[in-house]
Amino acid sequence: MSAGDDTSADGAAIGRVLVIVPTYNERENLPRIIARLRAAVPAADVLVADDSSPDGTGEIADELAAADAGVHVVHRKGKEGLGAAYLHGFAWGMEQGYDVLVEMDADGSHPPEQLPDLLERIDAGADLVLGSRYVAGGSVVNWPRSREVLSRGGNLYARLALGIELRDATGGYRAFRRTTLEKLDLHDISSQGYCFQVDLAQRAIRRGLRVEEVPITFVEREFGSSKMSRAIVVEALWRLTTWGVRHRAGQVRGALRPGSRRPGEG
Repeated sequence: MSAGDDTSADGAAIGRVLVIVPTYNERENLPRIIARLRAAVPAADVLVADDSSPDGTGEIADELAAADAGVHVVHRKGKEGLGAAYLHGFAWGMEQGYDVLVEMDADGSHPPEQLPDLLERIDAGADLVLGSRYVAGGSVVNWPRSREVLSRGGNLYARLALGIELRDATGGYRAFRRTTLEKLDLHDISSQGYCFQVDLAQRAIRRGLRVEEVPITFVEREFGSSKMSRAIVVEALWRLTTWGVRHRAGQVRGALRPGSRRPGEG
């Protein structure tokens, strides 16, 4: 299967694929990741969403787009966060008629060579596919032990707080059907970073959509600096706790509703 195939295993068309790559100060990484992506899945188009990078990443993106009709660029007003960049990219892609929209980091941590694995699961009928570091076959390369502990802990907390089964709900390498995004009420999302990824995943699950995980090899960036900050971690803990309380309260209300079964009743 390739991104340009007309039909999938279940008879549904996968259609046109757009890979959204948010950037902020990624001048060293962007040409490398675009070249790898275009080689790995030539039929997929690319949208670079640059947040007015002061290092000239936006200008490099324009040069890449001028040389390749499959590369597009949107210049955003400033550093507004990962979530806002992806929402902008989703809106742009859906307006342009793309059928599958992919999230991918610019720093090389999400190997483009593994994108066909995600698209294969979309092709087989999944509504949302997560590239997972923490399912069998997944791995993390060159990450400090402290970062991996933080990431695994955050995913464990998400599973416990929200009652979801995903092993890597915070990961940012994922593929959505257009129809999936249309069902997620994107207009009221304000979360960023880890929270943004968890938010989209839990919304898909709550709506009964088919969410799958496939193993990926996550590779720590070689150039530039991580955008991770203490503020992102604090936001994640606060929002996950809030969502978790809301979810549990909803379960209690459902259990107390007239006609509902009590625990232990067959």
